[in-house]
Amino acid sequence: MTWPIASLSLDLDNLWTYQRTHGDPGWTERRSYLPALMPSLMGLLDDLNCRITFFVVGADAAIPENVPWLRMITASGHEVGNHSFEHECWLHRHTREQIAGDVQAAEDAIAAATGARPQGFRGPGFSWSPVVLEVLAERGYLYDASTLPTYLAPLARAYFLATARLTPEERRQRRDLFGSFRDGMRPVGAYRWQLASGRTLLEIPVTTIPVVKTPFHMSYLIYLSRFSRSLMVSYLRAALVLCRRSGVTPSFLLHPLDMLGAADAPELKFFPGMELAGEVKRELVREVIGILAEQFTIVPMTAHAAQALSHDRLAVVESRPRPVEAPG
Repeated sequence: MTWPIASLSLDLDNLWTYQRTHGDPGWTERRSYLPALMPSLMGLLDDLNCRITFFVVGADAAIPENVPWLRMITASGHEVGNHSFEHECWLHRHTREQIAGDVQAAEDAIAAATGARPQGFRGPGFSWSPVVLEVLAERGYLYDASTLPTYLAPLARAYFLATARLTPEERRQRRDLFGSFRDGMRPVGAYRWQLASGRTLLEIPVTTIPVVKTPFHMSYLIYLSRFSRSLMVSYLRAALVLCRRSGVTPSFLLHPLDMLGAADAPELKFFPGMELAGEVKRELVREVIGILAEQFTIVPMTAHAAQALSHDRLAVVESRPRPVEAPG
């Protein structure tokens, strides 16, 4: 029996990146929780025999103290992807020159730190634009993975803005954070972007439930577990059934805060689910990945991309500017 695949990735957002997005001026110290995160995370993945893709922030890779932790990724057989250099969730608002410079700086720093050059890109805060896609295509990227096809993005942004400490200008920068309602109209499975230049680029969205378009990445599942662990499990199993029936190859997303509690990062206690201890969260992650592995062979993102590109019936979507949300 041939098992269908599911890709697994982790956006390696560091402590300072959350602080910056949330408007905490202490972000400039670029504090890190990698020493608390990486040993337990790598041990968990080894126990589960999973090889995944880590989307690394370039500025982290450029800090010498972080290099031993990042080198663990490739030394253990995992992949690296590009998560931008400065982790600005408003990357899509920059000029073409700024975007190209950020992408290249991150590439170079990640390659120097890990020994591997990224083949895929994920924009911070699910930020993307036609210009970002053109830059990636020009630089020979295999895929982009910056989209989250859900109708719930405005609700997530409203919650974030209600808890953040931001100036009016910072709120303007973040007013289309996490995307728009219209992002829910895009495909759940992999497709090709048709770019204005004539190039195409593979897109692998973070998978949401087919038809209803609600998320089921790990942070969302942890949120559900606060009400009922059995609810979390039932919701995940239903999502995976619908993916299989719809022929959707899941791309499942993890974040560091899915494995850390407030004791590990007290500055981020505002984040949903941080009242749960890190040990509890890691057991939830272990259970969820185990359920994924019951139905799918877990692979990193490049294997997902290779399978998608082998199909000659991928949907083609024309790249158009993201709709800009009204100020929150």
